[in-house]
Formats: sequence, structure tokens, C-alpha cells
Amino acid sequence: MNKLRWQILIVVLALVAIAILLLGQQPILRAFVAEPAVGGIYIEGLVGNLNRLNPLLDYANPADQDIDRLIFSGLVRFDDRGNPIPDLAQEWGVSIDGLSYNFTLRSDALWHDGEPVTSADFVFTTTLLRHADMPVPEDIRALWETVDVIAFDATHLQFNLPEPFAPFMDYLTFGVLPEHLLGERHPLELVNAPFNLAPVGTGPYRFEEVIAENEQITGVVLNAFEAYYNDRPFIDQIIFRFYQSSGEAYQAYLQGDVLGISQVSPELLPTVLEDRTLNLYSARLPKLSIILLNLNNTLVPFFGELEVRQALMHGINRQWLVDAYLDGQAIVADGPILPGTWAYNENMVSIPFDTDQAIRFLKDAGYTVPAEGGGVRSRDGISLSFELVHPDTEVHTLMAQSIQSDWAKLGISIRLLAVDYETLVADYLEPRNYQAVLVDLNLARSPDPDPYPFWHQAEASGGQNYSRWDDRRASEYLEQARVSISQSQRERLYRNFQTHFNREIPALPLFYPIYNYAVSAQVQGVQMAPLFQSSDRLASVTQWFLVARSNLEEAPAVISTAGSTP
Repeated sequence: MNKLRWQILIVVLALVAIAILLLGQQPILRAFVAEPAVGGIYIEGLVGNLNRLNPLLDYANPADQDIDRLIFSGLVRFDDRGNPIPDLAQEWGVSIDGLSYNFTLRSDALWHDGEPVTSADFVFTTTLLRHADMPVPEDIRALWETVDVIAFDATHLQFNLPEPFAPFMDYLTFGVLPEHLLGERHPLELVNAPFNLAPVGTGPYRFEEVIAENEQITGVVLNAFEAYYNDRPFIDQIIFRFYQSSGEAYQAYLQGDVLGISQVSPELLPTVLEDRTLNLYSARLPKLSIILLNLNNTLVPFFGELEVRQALMHGINRQWLVDAYLDGQAIVADGPILPGTWAYNENMVSIPFDTDQAIRFLKDAGYTVPAEGGGVRSRDGISLSFELVHPDTEVHTLMAQSIQSDWAKLGISIRLLAVDYETLVADYLEPRNYQAVLVDLNLARSPDPDPYPFWHQAEASGGQNYSRWDDRRASEYLEQARVSISQSQRERLYRNFQTHFNREIPALPLFYPIYNYAVSAQVQGVQMAPLFQSSDRLASVTQWFLVARSNLEEAPAVISTAGSTP
């Protein structure tokens, strides 16, 4: 017995010795941690054409906006939740009555020609924004016509409003223009000034040159601005090359001419998803596809009945619209405020597609299918039948036909009318000459949600409240949120508004479309948050990098546990 114990002890000691020997021979595993370094050239295939590189003249051209985003900057910018953060402004304050906004400019901000940025530049730019000869959107001009701008000194600036207007910060993101270069020019001269093809801004990249072939501008070259007031970009040079379609930009990528595709179209999306050399970035666009109901049209009095609106909402298979016609590239909408923002109510009840529930709502309201057939529900001689106007595009037509089929299952008959978008707005929306209409509301450049224009009572006749929703409670929420300087109070008011909207269903929200952007896997640090305009995809461009240095770090040895059980 003692002899056996000695043998066991010898074996154990031998195993321990072997284990120690093997452990000592384990290689020390080291991890290479890549850190961004300065250098490299990023070339992007930009879908579109160059028009003018001037932030006051780029409202109608997304390609210009993308480039201007890197050349120019404003007082403030917005984070991905729609909160204002400093840009050229170092700090700001708002008076208790909400009428005065006081700003202090950064003392280290320079124009690309080396001149300092001063309050005079902002006074000059706002003067242009209100000038009748500048082709800026009417709502922007109208606002600046009411605002007094005062420069106290080179770095202190004040904006005075005639009445409280909490969304005012939205209007302070405009790209500022250099007074010392353009101050002597009349606004009409600025529209076609040489400056628009050789701009001087304050952003992270400065204009270098345009690329022209056969007397056509085919690209723009930007260089990192060494004296940029924030962190200097890692990528030394960004080149935009213009293409007429996503497909052309992708072919340029395959040929090695570009490293990114500014917008991936639905047709190109399957191909890009299969290309392992590309990273796809997706984000919610600032748009809402919605069916507006004319709530004050005597030809369709049943739209005034909550049960009918509930039935219409439950009767649409919105997820099918997204999957079948948008390849899944949209988010089903439950309300009028963009998801992911500070004002969005994440606790709203999502209305499901439920044909049986929709029919129960109609029955509760007293509607029946006529005995003689026809499939149209009626009550007291009133038939649930109306016209749905929609944009004359292939996708909108397919979606309208799908909605028509969904509602037919409820015994509701609709007639479809396809018109071009210009006609839809001018002949149907603005004169309120419609029964129901499928539209895409553009909420771009509005990080502050401010649903007032679309849903307040005062906008029902001549504004953008095309549904003519006349609801006092909703209007009070919107009125108070517009004048309060308290973010927490505004958040509460907007959440209450969304809950009320969700309960009353004055219109039928469908979905928020998604934007897709493709960049070579060689480019690191790319991020894309929800968009308030398409150029927001470049918001993090100063953090992108193509060159990396490696820091050698010791890491614990990794022992494989393959096949083991936890």
C-alpha cells in the first residue's frame, strides 16, 4: 500500500514539473492595437453634380451640401439626438423670456485664408439670409426678417427675437460666409460669384481645386485645414468625384477609382451587401411617408370618426410595404416625430396590422356590408369609398395598390389617382382639394422637431396642416413647446402630443425611409448616426483614418476551450 502511494506521488510530481515546464515555454501573446495616424487620400464617388459651393445657395443640391459640410461651419451643430452643441460658438445663453440669444465665438477660429472669424461675419451672413435677392427658402427668409442681430465686439453676438421661439437653434447651423471677402458684393452678384467655385470657409477641410475634363467639372479636391479649431482631420485629402448614379459610382469603386459611394440605391443594395470589401452604413432619413386624411371635407365625413380612422390604420400592412417595395430599408412609423431624437416618445403604442380588429372597429361604428353585395361598407346611406391621390412613381404606385388591396378586405373601396409631385402639392395639398393623399413629408434640417406647422389649428387653412386637424389639446401642447426654454418641459409636452396623436390618429403614419452609404473596409473610424440631412453622414469625418500606427501591448495568453463545456 505504501509503495503504491509513493508511485502516485512520483507521478503527480512529474505531472506538475511537466506543466511548469510547458507553461514556461508558452509564447507571450501580444496584441497589435491600431491607432489613427495622419495621412492618406479618401476619394468618394458622389452621386450628383456640382452647382455652387456656397452654404446659402446649396438648399436644392445635396451634392453641394455634402462638400459644403466639410468646407464651412456654423455657430452650432447638432448631435445625433438633435441636441445643439458648440461649433464656432464657444458658449451661449438664452434670456429667461426666450427673446435673446447671446453667443461668444471661439477665439481660435480662422478662415482658410488665415483671417480670424468675427461677429461681423455672422451679421453679414444673416443680412444675406433676409435679402429679397438671395434664393433662400421662404421660411428661412421670413424668420430672419424678424430677427435683429447685434455684434457687441469681435467675439460677442446677440440675436433678438420678436417672440419666444424655442426651435430657433435650428436656424443657427447655417454656414457662415466671410465678410472680408464678400462684404462689398451685392447679393445678386453672389449668386454667380467666382467664390462659389473657389470658396473660403472655416471647416475641417479647405478647398484646393476643381477637377475638369472636357470642360465639365468632374471632381473637387479638399485638403485638411491645419489650423482647424477642433481636432485636425486624420485624412490629409478628400476628393469627390461626380457620377450620375449609384451604379456608376460602384463601377468606379470596382476599378479602384474611388473608396466610397455617397448613396447606395435600392437597386444596388443587394450587390453592395455581397461585396465584402465594402462596409455598408445605414441611418434613418429625415422623412416621413404618411397618408393624410382631409378631416374637413364634406365628401368624406366619415374621416371625422375615430373608429374609421382606427380601422384604416389597423388595416394597412405597413411592414409589408417596407419589405416588399423598399427591400426592408425603412422603419415603421408610429407618430410624426423622428425616432432616436430627444423629443421622441419611445413608449407609444405601436398599431399592428390586424384586419379582424379593423373590421370590429367598423362594426362598432355601425357600418355593414350592403346585402346586395359590392363589398362596400355603408351606414345610413354613407359608403366607405374615397379617392387616394399618390405620387406618380413606380414605388408609390405599388404601395398605393397594396393599400387599396388591404382596405378592400375591410369592405372599403378606394380609387387611386397618380399625379406628379409638383401637381400633387400645387393642385391637391395646398388648396386642400383632396380626400386622402399619400405623401413624403420632408423634415430635413429640423433637429428640433417642432410639429407645429403640420398639426396646429392655426396652420389648417393657409399653412402646412394639410389634414386640417382641429384639435385644441394637441395645439396647446405644440404652442407651449414652441415657447418654453426648458428642454425637460418641451420633452414632456412633445411626448404628450405624440400620445394624443397616437390615440386620435388624425393621419396614418407609414414609415421613415433609410439612407445607405458604402465605404471601403480600408477606411476606419466611419460612423453614421440618424440623419437630419444627408450630409450628416460626414459628421464624423475628422475621425476617419486610412493610416494607422500600431502600439504593441502585452496580452494574456489565450487558452483554447474548443470542445469544452461551460
